[in-house]
Amino acid sequence: MKNFENKDFALSEPEIIGIDHGWSYMKTAKEVFASGVKEISTEPAFFDDVLEYKKKFYKIGTGRMEVKANKVESQDYYYLTLAAIAKELKNRGKSEGPVVIAAGLPASRYGDEKRAFQEYLGREEEIYFKYENLPYHLWIKKVYVYPQCYPAVVDRIALFGPKVIVVDIGSWTIDVVPVIDRKPDDSGINSIPQGIITCMKKINKECVRQFGEKIDEGEITSYILSKRSGLADCYLRIMEKEIRDFASMVVGSLREEQYGLLTTPFVFVGGGAVLMKNFGDFRNYNFTYVTDVKANARGYEALARLAASKGGRRDEQK
Repeated sequence: MKNFENKDFALSEPEIIGIDHGWSYMKTAKEVFASGVKEISTEPAFFDDVLEYKKKFYKIGTGRMEVKANKVESQDYYYLTLAAIAKELKNRGKSEGPVVIAAGLPASRYGDEKRAFQEYLGREEEIYFKYENLPYHLWIKKVYVYPQCYPAVVDRIALFGPKVIVVDIGSWTIDVVPVIDRKPDDSGINSIPQGIITCMKKINKECVRQFGEKIDEGEITSYILSKRSGLADCYLRIMEKEIRDFASMVVGSLREEQYGLLTTPFVFVGGGAVLMKNFGDFRNYNFTYVTDVKANARGYEALARLAASKGGRRDEQK
């Protein structure tokens, strides 16, 4: 243990904070914000959504993250992680103390990328920074990393039958995780590189082709979530068609994996669950939806609490 001046700081019960590092949005148990980061060259006049770290300033939430080969390629997800911790701690009325990070990776890439992501998130044990001009002093006690998708349903596993297929439609990938006898089946995990960002690109390609203008991705996201928009009907028709085509593509991809769509229970999670529910006519299929976009983050926290109560598992913690 580090020799902290404040012994209570080091010995107090750690806050377990689940963070879902999406390419479009960051999610914690109580917060959702866009995954963009932009460095500010000088001290800003206003500190809303501003991270101050090692004498540099970063505007958080400026659009979405550009998709990269992995999440440790740049420093951006580290800055987003600090912002996520600050937002969540503020909800809990805290600004200092030990913290356990519980995060996730696409299920199909989990084994290859887990260790690097753990080291990336836990590279500094003691951290000082400011968020929105409020100081934070943290001790990163542990980092747990889990395969995403399954954690989003961990609170309802007891209700599952002998076989359920969990489908997490994210920004960049569609993760498919079979749950057999209430446990994830690693041998059946699959990832389809056709996430919601690809749908947005098709929408804007068609808008540019017809009208010479793009729709802001935030507007498309809002339409997916609410089916409401102030845009002209000509743009709404394009969004409606492409989103419905995307939903049909998802079902077609599952059919190609030779799942029985009428006989096998499917649970859709993540932002894509809302899309499937709002824009797909799948009443004949055995589909249910977990529409809370923060479900993975909540699940990471639940799994980390369980692991901590059992002393932690070596393959899931730093």
